[in-house]
Amino acid sequence: MNNGLIHLYTGEGKGKTTAAMGLALRAAGAGKKVLILQFMKGRDTGELHSIAHIPAIRILRSEKDFGFFSSMSQADKEALTKIHNRLLDEAVRQASAGEAELLILDEVTYPVNWGLLDVDKLKDFLKEKPEELELVCTGRDAADFIVDAADYITEMRCIRHPFEKGIPARKGVEF
Repeated sequence: MNNGLIHLYTGEGKGKTTAAMGLALRAAGAGKKVLILQFMKGRDTGELHSIAHIPAIRILRSEKDFGFFSSMSQADKEALTKIHNRLLDEAVRQASAGEAELLILDEVTYPVNWGLLDVDKLKDFLKEKPEELELVCTGRDAADFIVDAADYITEMRCIRHPFEKGIPARKGVEF
């Protein structure tokens, strides 16, 4: 009963990171140690300020905002790849040392699909994660190896979104 499972929150709809953050809050409230690794995120977001008040939850992320993938230079992509690999190494180290009981790999599908992460390192971790570790992956267009590893798969489907009406992302709701 102490086996940790792998969750995948994916799909075109809003709510993947939000669901993962909800699970982080639930786990922290139950006394579990939570580590969140955010890929592709460097800008300020609302969850950072809330989580700063919860000692059981820690976040690893880039200190630099590289912007959208489509606007990155080759040098930016290379720098971000190094950051992602370093952060993944640290998350794996902490999880293996028992410093995290829930590990969230937020937006992990993007660096996998865009070549901004050592995919073999991630594949190995999914296969050999600590048995008791609960692991969450989020992001659109999950690679087959992530889908195959998942015990839970939740697909967020967009039926309607304010962006379609020209309403931009709003602080505290979308970021």
